[in-house]
Amino acid sequence: MSEAEVTSNGNFSRGENGRTEGESHIDVDIADEQNLLLAVAFVYDAQYNRNIHFETSPEAVRLYYFYNHWLMQVATYFFITVDLLLAVFEEPAVFPLPFLATSIVEVLCLLAFFGRLVHFSKVTPLSIFWKDTKNICVMVTIGLNLIDLIIYGALSIAEIQSVRWSRVLRPIYLINFAESRQIRRAFRSIRNTLPEIMYVFLLFMFSVLLFSLMALQLLGKRNLKTAEGEPYFANYLDVVFNLYVLVTTANSPDVMMPAYDHNPWYAIFFIAYIILNTYIFMSVFLAVVYNNYRKHLKNEIRKLAYMKRRKMVDAFNTLKVKVGSEFVIKEDKWKMLVKLVAPDISNSHRELLLRVSDEEQNGYVGKDAFIRLADLLNIKVITMKTRKHPLESWMPHVYKSAWSRFIRRVVQHKGFVYAYDGIILVNAIFIALDESNPLISNAEWVFLAFYLVEILLKLYTYDPRSFFAKNQFWNWFDTLIIVAALIATIMNTSLKSVGQYSSQQVLDIVFIIRVLRLIRIIDSIQRFRVIMNTLLNILPTMLTFSGLLIAIYYVFAIVGMEIFSGKIRFFPENSTDPYAQECGTSALKDSAFAKSKYCKNNFNDLGSAFIVLVELTVVNQWHVLANGFSLVTHTAARLYFIAFHIVIVILIINIFVAFILEAFFVEYSLEKSEVETAIEKKIQELGMAVQEDAPPENLVENMESCETDAGTFGETTQKGLMFRIASKRYRTVDALLQRMFEAEIPPGDEGPPIEDIVNLSPNDLYIHNPTFDTAA
Repeated sequence: MSEAEVTSNGNFSRGENGRTEGESHIDVDIADEQNLLLAVAFVYDAQYNRNIHFETSPEAVRLYYFYNHWLMQVATYFFITVDLLLAVFEEPAVFPLPFLATSIVEVLCLLAFFGRLVHFSKVTPLSIFWKDTKNICVMVTIGLNLIDLIIYGALSIAEIQSVRWSRVLRPIYLINFAESRQIRRAFRSIRNTLPEIMYVFLLFMFSVLLFSLMALQLLGKRNLKTAEGEPYFANYLDVVFNLYVLVTTANSPDVMMPAYDHNPWYAIFFIAYIILNTYIFMSVFLAVVYNNYRKHLKNEIRKLAYMKRRKMVDAFNTLKVKVGSEFVIKEDKWKMLVKLVAPDISNSHRELLLRVSDEEQNGYVGKDAFIRLADLLNIKVITMKTRKHPLESWMPHVYKSAWSRFIRRVVQHKGFVYAYDGIILVNAIFIALDESNPLISNAEWVFLAFYLVEILLKLYTYDPRSFFAKNQFWNWFDTLIIVAALIATIMNTSLKSVGQYSSQQVLDIVFIIRVLRLIRIIDSIQRFRVIMNTLLNILPTMLTFSGLLIAIYYVFAIVGMEIFSGKIRFFPENSTDPYAQECGTSALKDSAFAKSKYCKNNFNDLGSAFIVLVELTVVNQWHVLANGFSLVTHTAARLYFIAFHIVIVILIINIFVAFILEAFFVEYSLEKSEVETAIEKKIQELGMAVQEDAPPENLVENMESCETDAGTFGETTQKGLMFRIASKRYRTVDALLQRMFEAEIPPGDEGPPIEDIVNLSPNDLYIHNPTFDTAA
């Protein structure tokens, strides 16, 4: 039996060697199964925005599934984390371990990275693999790490002091593996934004240097002294550093006071400097970063949109059959595909997606409708079943009585919510008052009684299974907080009644729970809820910037440890060291660093280094830290701190602000997509829509599906099946941006071949579709 061959459209074809009918049937089944698995891989990639170009042979597809398995991805991140954390145990270490132990662990990590790279080379065409810069970076970094490890080990055996210079390269693994595509995308956007920022930065530095020269001429010869008795503006490099710090306002007004004390008119110089450099130039920085970062991010998203569309086209070509004059995918194949791609969704949900894709109910799905499948699967459709309240089944006459209906109407009315909002605010006032007052102390029982009544009334009105559905966060939060407050208050009262009360821990718990209860205000006020939902929406993508910051922090921390390790030490208060107050060195005697008791701010291990870098990010007093380390090393050490400020505060933080602005704009302005509209239309046609004008407190708003996977669409409908598009909180900002920019691509434009998309530059994207020029 000959091996399977891959056709130009991605289908598997078999050779004909005169097989029997049974053998041919088996071969056809195998080919169909392989084609289905290949199509599923394409749809998976489109759904999760993977931009990997993989081989389509059966062996490569199986390896590709294994490559993308969550266990493999978790293992990759595990070894990356272990490799980064080795700095905690290497000298200078938080917890010192022998070099042999850390080197063995590092070699194991490098072997894991190499194995992951070899695995990747087996699933992607070698021509693309060797052109991919990230693969080359990983291989070179593995080689450099091994060389450094061998050299350092040999020198250690010979008792020769050396430097582990390759440790700064470890974040490359975090950035360059395929799993970190979002971090890599952020780095690419920063890299592409740098040229435009550079011109503004050069102009800004020219302004700082020019003002420094003027300050030197104006004040350098006045023989003024600083508060520490040092010469004031007598050295040009010191003037440049102090005025650069003034841009961050960290040394304001201290840097101005000697001149201001000498002559009040000198204040005009500093005010003009602050207006120009702090307010104008820093605002221009943000504007330039925002404009260019958004432009390059938009290009990245376009590339993903083309990739997703091409993958869906390839999936269609893999399964298509000809019906009449057009190619389509039969209904049974479509269902098998969706069941493999999304095994967790119910049969009813799957049938709904088919109704959307095959509106005419022809028994097949066309190409245009199939290409939307990835978007359909990314839209969260909530499936609900209307249930009777257990009390309605147990005591129907009582539950349906007039007074029972009245109670339920009261609980469902907005006035009920507003009343409890008022109770929460009054409770907040009582929490802020003096706890020792018996009236205020006993009022806690009244508030607890109110909250317990609220929970019981809601459980009486709404089905408890719906009330405690898995995504009903605020219901769970309210109930747990109230129960915990009740238990803690009972314990507190019981301990007080014993006589000798010394359990401050229980009292602290009571206070904390009371304060946490006020968080309910967020859910009660609609505008607060919108803001919280937006923050939850952008949180996953904000984690991208966390990875970005960790990578940059790690590099600066390793460099800082190599330069400043052991230069500054911390001593406990009872230390007898003669220089304990000067952080272990006479160079810091009478310095602002020592007077401020900053001795614990050092680079003697990775943990301390990260804390110092966080303090530098906040900017306040960063010049004191920079001056302290320059005193124990060299004046040039200031360059390290200036470089950190430029990279993190001026560049990364501004990009982070730009991203948050864009995310909020998208969240507040984006309308429903065409795919969402199509789903909602079909739900309305089937008569299974939840009313959109239901009050926000309605428990069915975000109810998770409790439906089993048994039964057909029609059978479950008779039981009261309902559908609703979930709120925007389930989306990530990346998905929203992609959908927004994707709308600019004409529906029939499949883009260039995947090989070309992988290698496209931003300019190529503009050339391929000139209509983007006006949109950008």
